Amino acid sequence: MKTTNPLGSIERKSTTAARAAMTALTVGTVLTLVVPAPAIAQYRNEIRNDMRRCTAGSGPAIMVTVDGVKASKGKIRVQSYHATSGEWLQKGKWLSRIEVPAKAGTMTFCLPVSGPGTYAVAVRHDVEGNGETNIRSDGGGMSNNPSINIFNLGKPSYTKVGVQVGSSVKSIRIAMKYM
Repeated sequence: MKTTNPLGSIERKSTTAARAAMTALTVGTVLTLVVPAPAIAQYRNEIRNDMRRCTAGSGPAIMVTVDGVKASKGKIRVQSYHATSGEWLQKGKWLSRIEVPAKAGTMTFCLPVSGPGTYAVAVRHDVEGNGETNIRSDGGGMSNNPSINIFNLGKPSYTKVGVQVGSSVKSIRIAMKYM
């Protein structure tokens, strides 16, 4: 003789409903993991020179004052890097870049950074504005103004150019050097 449990159909329905709920939660979780928020590009950000990003209460950022630009011709390029051996002056590893027409004398730039840390800045004056380096006319400079002379034309160590940036605006001065 076969007996039936009057609750059997309820148990089956509850189990089916529980499985459906778990499946919905699992699918929802998977969808959340599969569709991440858009990533912010870490490298190669070409930006405008927006000085409002370096006002009091803004930050973190580096306000770069460049002294000694020799001519109002060509272009000035200012680039920020993480001050690490794997990123300082490595091709394609610059964080942000501002490129503007050169103006003789002193120029000021604002380089926002992603957060507190140690950064380095490189400045280049391409006098002809042709994108090619001419050591006889072009100039350059780096954060902390490291010594560069005929005997050490290579890049200075990241430890010499690194600048600590907190949560506010850090001001630095870079003296341009020409051959």
